[in-house]
Amino acid sequence: MNPQEEIAPLGDVPVEIEVELDRRVMTTREVLRLEEGSVIETARSAGENIDIYIGGVLCGSGEVVVIENRLGVRITDFREN
Repeated sequence: MNPQEEIAPLGDVPVEIEVELDRRVMTTREVLRLEEGSVIETARSAGENIDIYIGGVLCGSGEVVVIENRLGVRITDFREN
């Protein structure tokens, strides 16, 4: 039995996946000025690599993509731990 078959019974268990686009330090004053529609600029853009975390563990990497005016992540490397 391969690893995917062994964990198949857990297939419907939800897990939290995080992709970190960027981090930025802002003052409290700047945060209080934010409102719906505000834009927080980042140093990243489409085509750049980002890390993918599952349950807080680095599991892979991806590339920032724009598809039909939506931001997404194309998985380029996925590590089986």
